[in-house]
Amino acid sequence: MAVPLTDSEKRKQISVRGIAGLGDVAEIRKSFNRHLHFTLVKDRNVATPRDYYFALAHTVRDHLVGRWIRTQQYYYEKDPKRIYYLSLEFYMGRTLQNTMVNLGLQNACDEAIYQLGLDLEELEEIEEDAGLGNGGLGRLAACFLDSMATLGLAAYGYGIRYEFGIFNQKILDGWQVEEADDWLRYGNPWEKARPEYMLPVHFYGRVDHTPDGIKWVDTQVVLAMPYDTPVPGYKNNTVNTMRLWSAKAPNDFNLEEFNVGDYIQAVLDRNLAENISRVLYPNDNFFEGKELRLKQEYFVVAATLQDIIRRFKSSKFGCRDPVRTCFETFPDKVAIQLNDTHPALAIPELMRILVDVEKMDWEKAWEITKRTCAYTNHTVLPEALERWPVSLFEKLLPRHLEIIYAINQKHLDHVAALYPGDVDRLRRMSVIEEGDCKRINMAHLCVIGALAVNGVARIHSEIVKNSVFKDFYELEPEKFQNKTNGITPRRWLLLCNPGLSDVIVEENKLKFSAYLEEQYKVKINPSSLFDVHVKRIHEYKRQLLNCLHIITLYNRIRKDPKKSYVPRTVMIGGKAAPGYHMAKMIIKLITSIGDVINNDPYIGDRLKVIFLENYRVSLAEKVIPAADLSEQISTAGTEASGTGNMKFMLNGALTIGTMDGANVEMAEEAGENNLFIFGMQVEDVEAMDKKGYNAKDYYDRIPELRQVIDQINNGFFSPNDPGCFRDVVNMLMHHDRFKVFADYEAYIRCQGQVDQLFMNPREWTKKVIKNIACSGKFSSDRTITEYAREIWGVEPSAVKIPPPNIPRE
Repeated sequence: MAVPLTDSEKRKQISVRGIAGLGDVAEIRKSFNRHLHFTLVKDRNVATPRDYYFALAHTVRDHLVGRWIRTQQYYYEKDPKRIYYLSLEFYMGRTLQNTMVNLGLQNACDEAIYQLGLDLEELEEIEEDAGLGNGGLGRLAACFLDSMATLGLAAYGYGIRYEFGIFNQKILDGWQVEEADDWLRYGNPWEKARPEYMLPVHFYGRVDHTPDGIKWVDTQVVLAMPYDTPVPGYKNNTVNTMRLWSAKAPNDFNLEEFNVGDYIQAVLDRNLAENISRVLYPNDNFFEGKELRLKQEYFVVAATLQDIIRRFKSSKFGCRDPVRTCFETFPDKVAIQLNDTHPALAIPELMRILVDVEKMDWEKAWEITKRTCAYTNHTVLPEALERWPVSLFEKLLPRHLEIIYAINQKHLDHVAALYPGDVDRLRRMSVIEEGDCKRINMAHLCVIGALAVNGVARIHSEIVKNSVFKDFYELEPEKFQNKTNGITPRRWLLLCNPGLSDVIVEENKLKFSAYLEEQYKVKINPSSLFDVHVKRIHEYKRQLLNCLHIITLYNRIRKDPKKSYVPRTVMIGGKAAPGYHMAKMIIKLITSIGDVINNDPYIGDRLKVIFLENYRVSLAEKVIPAADLSEQISTAGTEASGTGNMKFMLNGALTIGTMDGANVEMAEEAGENNLFIFGMQVEDVEAMDKKGYNAKDYYDRIPELRQVIDQINNGFFSPNDPGCFRDVVNMLMHHDRFKVFADYEAYIRCQGQVDQLFMNPREWTKKVIKNIACSGKFSSDRTITEYAREIWGVEPSAVKIPPPNIPRE
């Protein structure tokens, strides 16, 4: 097999020297050597590859800092409306290459590193992923930060600096095993601690109603320490800030224990406070009502709102009041976007500050809050909706509970006036759910307290209006919008696929084949169809439907080995939440199927199955450019949008998918005949829900399906533990909410069409080109432009801030 060129070798072939100014190259070499010798190696004689990575990271960071300072000065002087994107997750991945791309430094760095006898790609591989997210929601936040900077918006990302991000996934004997992600072990060259902006956050305590107003007293205090990461726009000299909070115990923490003499225990107990920012909860589309999680949600909101208000009060053109206590202009200067309900406490917290601290009357405070906050809904799955026990709020956030009750009472009074006697409507629309365990419905709180509510693809936004929040839509239809997700074309094209224009798909496949052979010791046929299914493992995403197709294909080859088959390499990757039994069983099934098929001499290289271990941003950047076929096969009406689907489209893979999420709009843009669309649509699923879905009907009627299920059930893929997959089969046969069998025949048929087209490279390539050409809508620049104009009330700016080496006017 030909050895594929590295990206840097490809760049060499087009004479990087001619592109990179010689002055830039010399300056970068000088800076690199300075960092290597003076800030890193010092008293060690020999530098390690990690030293080289840090020297390069610091060199690139030097180019950011001047632009960063100048951008913040520019915002201070111009005092634009500021956008605050609040998210419990920012799935950033690696930063070095993205920064070089956005600053226009990649060629100069490549050349300088080459001249020093080093390999840029090797250094890039040393960087740890910043895995502060689970999947789509966290990666969306990262793409949005990139677009907000590129569009010149005065925007800030606010979240938590988790000490441990999403776990590293190891596959042992076919099972997922989780390892802690100690991503900060070697330090993070991209962040800057800002202890001067440390803020207190209060928990527990009680509420005093005094003649001077309402006081939240006897609280426990945790300090929020900010760490700032620069976010460069694409070649516009704008550098915005992502500020992540880390929890720190105050010095007087557990003072009473000090006084009874247990000094050591008191110091050790500081960990209890600092645990707030210790670890990311690893659930995707699933609510786990743990006290620590609620603490995390309030921690980020309380610290961020203090910061927002401090910046509002101190901005140069704040209101004319000498001490800037007038909040009339607050919604004109501040927009807060809530990324799902996780930061929903921003609504009662802003009310608490305005009413209790700033002494504003309730109605005025509520008007300001409603004009400031907007809410993005990310899921319609009931198990994902946040519903916190009232008892937990009573203990942890007693004042916020009072505020939520007051918000709810005024809301229900309003509804009752419009719909007299409609008690059931009041029950459906209440923020408080009655029952054995009274709960707070955070989505209802968001809808009531936001100026806008948006879904993340057209079909999802329709479901939001017609089903999830139907009563609220009837009440305030003007609130509801759609903002179809997008992805940043910087990371997802320029960075991960620099040679798309050189009909480079073959090159990418060779390169990824070499990577797979090294990692998995499986011989890959690089001319086979690369069929890729990468996303979190979840029943609704239907990795099991893919498994049924793989086994069907396997059975067909075994039955008629003389026939000609289109060779396929099926790659499935993704993490399962540690407590999600069925998702972990699905991983075990995939690896077990691979063990049988990959070692069957009758099959040869016609079919290979690989489970991609530890799928993450940096692995996505390798696999997506190599894919031929993108699997987007969720049950219609379950995937809010999807963004992986867009990345594959942009990088020249064809999509096999259902009419779900953004697939609908992708088919609209490229033409439905340029995607492989199959299966039930939302209306069909709804009709089936009414009629009842009976898996056994399909099992009895379709011989190939029956054979596959029997093989799984009888231990064909688990000979050492024949009953291993009984739970999976039992679920598929008796309580499959996502109707896998109902789409089986259509899926198998559609995969046959994929094979037919793949045998005609000219026609396949025509469809690829059409897809790439029509992927423009799915840029997050378009998405953010819509948020800016239609929700935040700001206009994107093409103004290029002068670089640091040009004096300011």
